[in-house]
Amino acid sequence: MARLRAALARLERMAKVMTSDARKKDAREKIELGGLIVKAGLRYEKRALLLGLLIDATARIRGDEKERGRLLAIGAEALGHDPE
Repeated sequence: MARLRAALARLERMAKVMTSDARKKDAREKIELGGLIVKAGLRYEKRALLLGLLIDATARIRGDEKERGRLLAIGAEALGHDPE
């Protein structure tokens, strides 16, 4: 029984570490995405406008590879590298 408790305690510690790592990764991704808003010069715009821009762009690039490519090229140039 003591072995089972010890194993359970180890698994719980591992789960906490994995959850912590996932939260850190998620936070890092959100910070990077926020940096894109700043780089685009939209730092002081209202959140509703930003969301509207993103929703509109999503609708425009769906099924339109030419528009998607155009926007990808603009973004790649702003980031200073080839499209990813």
